[in-house]
Amino acid sequence: MRSRSKINIRFHTLTSVRSIGLLSDKNREEDIPKTAFSTRYGLYEYPVMSFGLTNAPAFFMYMMNSVFMNELDKFVVVFIDDILIYSKNEKEHEEHLRVVLTRLREHKLYAKFSKCAFGSGFSGAYFVEKGVAVDPSKVKDVRAEAAGNRHEIRSFLGLAGYYRRFIKDFSKIAKPMTSLTKKNAKFVWGPKCEEGFRELKKLLTTAPVLAQPDVTKPFDVYCDASGRGLGCVLMQEGSVIAYASRQLRKHETNYPTHDPELASSRACPEDMETLSVGQYVTYTPTTRASNISSHSPS
Repeated sequence: MRSRSKINIRFHTLTSVRSIGLLSDKNREEDIPKTAFSTRYGLYEYPVMSFGLTNAPAFFMYMMNSVFMNELDKFVVVFIDDILIYSKNEKEHEEHLRVVLTRLREHKLYAKFSKCAFGSGFSGAYFVEKGVAVDPSKVKDVRAEAAGNRHEIRSFLGLAGYYRRFIKDFSKIAKPMTSLTKKNAKFVWGPKCEEGFRELKKLLTTAPVLAQPDVTKPFDVYCDASGRGLGCVLMQEGSVIAYASRQLRKHETNYPTHDPELASSRACPEDMETLSVGQYVTYTPTTRASNISSHSPS
């Protein structure tokens, strides 16, 4: 597995491959007849991959990763048709852009100019000098969000949940609202729901800047549990990397005091993919002075 150490990102560019790129995936000659369909104008076949096929996105993602295999995790990150190029300085960034554009030209792929942005965010995150922050353009209208029915609650929680790693105790704050989205649950908007709703909107618009992880250095995972959920904080050298939390499952509400803490030390690190390539030490409230477990990647 290729690991990524900490990079001081100062310059980054986001570009998007045109949807026509999907049509550059040619079908094998022996498979073209399988795509045949009949119309009143005659019989037609697809010489290239068509839209709507089950495996089309996965295959396109495989193609994009193959195109940028030598650059992946060095200065390029690809997600389907989005390409993020990141660099330490302007001169290096110019060279990285040249490499990426050359790769696209070699494989007859085309970037959509209207979706190219210098210094833009990627997948809702925004790189700043001190780390990673919430993209302001994604949450600028969150204060205007309403919560009048179950559909609006699901929509708001979907947005907030995407940024949950920026919000401490997310599951605990959102629990009164998530209970309203359950099947056959009666929709009663009480004071706790309103309090949690306002708190999440506030936290989304004032989310902290998270430090970038360095997998060459050890991590600290601080875990805790309460009667409502599990939570943990991933830290490195005193800086927060990410928050993680989830609500207690039905059977876990019957656990004695120490068991939820143990569950949090197991469940939360599993949600943090960074730990799969790094060493970390886990702490719980009852063992703050010494670690209960130390983990190294296998």
